[in-house]
Amino acid sequence: PSFSSLHPLGPAPSSFGSPFLTTCQTRTTPASIKKETPFYWCLSISSIARIFFSLVGLHLHPTLHAKMSNASDTFPMQCSAIKKNAHCVMKGHPCKVIETSTSKTGKHGHAKVHMVGLDIFTGKKYEEICPSTHNMNVPNVSRNELQLIDIQDDGFTSLLLENGDTKDDLKLPEGELADQIRAAFDDGQEVLVTVLAAMGHEQIMSFKANA
Repeated sequence: PSFSSLHPLGPAPSSFGSPFLTTCQTRTTPASIKKETPFYWCLSISSIARIFFSLVGLHLHPTLHAKMSNASDTFPMQCSAIKKNAHCVMKGHPCKVIETSTSKTGKHGHAKVHMVGLDIFTGKKYEEICPSTHNMNVPNVSRNELQLIDIQDDGFTSLLLENGDTKDDLKLPEGELADQIRAAFDDGQEVLVTVLAAMGHEQIMSFKANA
């Protein structure tokens, strides 16, 4: 019998692709191999590695696959189905649609939709013109209320998540809103901030305070 069939950890993976390994696996017996030889340890380590990665794949792959399947920032939607107050991506920015109009069908093609939208984070205006039957990207937008538990001197906040952890990577927005949030927090009020998230960006958009 071959050494690979008698080895306690099973045959070495075929992915090594080495003619030397193949020859040794089929012609070498356990009695002729000493544990001190590099070949013995090569087979042992490769077998252990194969078992390890098999277990990792078995237990972690479903979780990783689920995360990847939910990781998309956008999804397609037919242009004519996107209405006022909906969201869509304009010039690469997540926008809220504030105006739409559709031109009549021309003799050379489809009707076209003219959209005007505001960036949901900055308020900057963008426009797009798209054939009504074509798809546009729609951002996945989430909005969460989180309790403010601390504000650092550099403006970074500490927010309490539902699972008890803290989120410490968001700064106060610039301008009057930041001053209002800081004043309410310094006054000892319980402050809830609204965090808007879309296309990999997060921002504190508003707040409410309870005495």
